Amino acid sequence: MSGKQTRLAIETRGAGLYEFTDAVARFVREAAVDVGLLTLFVRHTSCSLLIQENADPDVQRDLSAFFARLVPPADDAAMAYLTHRAEGPDDMPAHIKAAVLPVSLSIPVSSGRLVLGTWQGIYLFEHRTSPHRRAVVLHLA
Repeated sequence: MSGKQTRLAIETRGAGLYEFTDAVARFVREAAVDVGLLTLFVRHTSCSLLIQENADPDVQRDLSAFFARLVPPADDAAMAYLTHRAEGPDDMPAHIKAAVLPVSLSIPVSSGRLVLGTWQGIYLFEHRTSPHRRAVVLHLA
């Protein structure tokens, strides 16, 4: 099966959601594929990919706050059972978040465009507190 493929680099400034819908839409447009399926895959174990509302920034803030409460840093008393702390108190919690959230997405393409809803955007959800350069592979077939 043939297809088009590229890799995007996403620079993060620490934990939070980073929208990159425009870069993905540009890839699809330039690929000139009328109908297909776009697969996105993040090549890391401490961040995730999400399709989420992009109209109200409160949604991103609330999601970040929810996951921070659900999986607090390893130095929180509730997380005393964790043993993997090699890279600091955000290390294992980042892996847990990435284990329960998607690291790949599939989005239909029709008439050469992403089939996203009106308020849907594509996000990298960074789970680490330090800045990172993340690689997301896009494959359109």
